Amino acid sequence: MPEKPALWSLGNPVTAVREITQKASTARVYDYLCGGGHNFAVDRQFAEDMVKVLPNIKLVARSNRGFLGRAVAFLSRQGIKQFIDIGSGLPMTVGNVHDIADRENPHHSRVVYIDNDPICFAHSEILISKTADPDRHKALHGDYFDRHALWERIAALDIIDFTEPIGLLVVGVMQFLPTEKRPEATLQWYRDRLPTGSYLVLSHGTTEGDSTGIIGTVAQAYTQRTSGGGYPRSRAYIEALFGDFRLVDPGVVWTPEWRPEPDQEYSGTPADSAMLCGVAIKEG
Repeated sequence: MPEKPALWSLGNPVTAVREITQKASTARVYDYLCGGGHNFAVDRQFAEDMVKVLPNIKLVARSNRGFLGRAVAFLSRQGIKQFIDIGSGLPMTVGNVHDIADRENPHHSRVVYIDNDPICFAHSEILISKTADPDRHKALHGDYFDRHALWERIAALDIIDFTEPIGLLVVGVMQFLPTEKRPEATLQWYRDRLPTGSYLVLSHGTTEGDSTGIIGTVAQAYTQRTSGGGYPRSRAYIEALFGDFRLVDPGVVWTPEWRPEPDQEYSGTPADSAMLCGVAIKEG
């Protein structure tokens, strides 16, 4: 029986939905910035307020989305057929992880989408039922910090083989996770459980090169007005997130700099993307 979103556990569904939609959601704001349609007035208002502070914020979001697509295609070409996407957010019309992976390895990809936003989970289930293969693609309502419980629930789905290489995707997630909860320690926990030959795909908002303090202003607004927070971090912190995994070329770079494709235009300087990213492999 499909897992029900957490909102139904809150009692009256009408009251639950009202509570969820009264405050902007980081996932739904990102959806709006990327041009998606799964968002509410409160999300759109917050996003447009952020455009006034950081005019290129839509470019930031879309550049991050472009990195995700290129990274999944790269991993698929390296033979990776199974992916765990933690903090997957709302599905888009095209360019979802299973779309890209299946394009590279038709009918072979296995994907688990995980998000702690019940609306993201619900939309992911709908997407899978309509456009994906429910036998190979699954959605879970879970939290990044769940660690053991989340890993056990992934295993219980019986679509990820933990003896074979996995693509772990943590894209555009960690800048919303509070520093006091030590998100880097949880990421190390996940890294340690990946089999040899697995990859970590990661992007993270950064204060690197932010001489004006605008990124800090945006982060503060996220903390005050959204369901998440805003915790952009330094290049050194982001590089350390890969641990002893070996970074593939070009290393940790701005999102538009990671193996760009000729038809992907980017206006502005790479640093305008405000996010650093990288892909690294776990070697034996």
